[in-house]
Amino acid sequence: MPISLVHSQRPFAPNWRSYKRPLTHKIPRQWQAWLNDSGSLTQRLIQASDGAFEVRVVRNCWHTPRRSEARALALKGRQKAIIREVELLCHGHVWVCARSIMPHNTLTGRLRRFSNIGTKPLGALLFKHPNMVRGSLQVACFKSHHSPLQHWARRSVFYLDGKGILVTEVFMPPMAHVKPPTA
Repeated sequence: MPISLVHSQRPFAPNWRSYKRPLTHKIPRQWQAWLNDSGSLTQRLIQASDGAFEVRVVRNCWHTPRRSEARALALKGRQKAIIREVELLCHGHVWVCARSIMPHNTLTGRLRRFSNIGTKPLGALLFKHPNMVRGSLQVACFKSHHSPLQHWARRSVFYLDGKGILVTEVFMPPMAHVKPPTA
C-alpha cells in the first residue's frame, strides 16, 4: 500500500495512547514486540531482511504539522516544520511507512544536516547521535476507509541536544509475518 494512501486516511488521529507496559489484551500478539521495542527500527529491519533494506523518500518539504503532531512537539500556532514521509522497504516490499516532523527550531546548528538526508535512514542517524533521548512510545491502531485491514503504528519524540523530532512508524501488512525483535 503506498504511503499516500496511508497518510491520507488520517492515521495520525488523536487516538494515540501511551502505554507503560504491553497491553496484551488490546494489541494482537504479532505486533506487540514491534510496537514496544525501544531500539532502532532501522537496525531491526536491516537484520530481519538480511540487509535487503532501502528507504524510498515520498515527501520531504516544509509544511504545517497536524494538530496532534504539533501537540506532541509542543509547537505553538501553525509553526512550519519539515515533514518527511518515507517507505521502508525490505526485499522490495513496503514494511513500514514513516512520517517525521522536524520543526524549524530543531534544525539549527549541527542538527541542520537533518533537513535533507535523502535516502539515508533517519533512525540510523538518530540512534548514533551522542545526546539522543527518546520520549515515551505512543501506539495507535487505525483502519483504512476502503479496507478491513488494521494498521498498527507507534510514535515518539526523539530529543537531540534537547530539540525534538517526532517520528511515526506505521507497520504495513507484510510485517505481520516477520519475526519480531527480541530483547
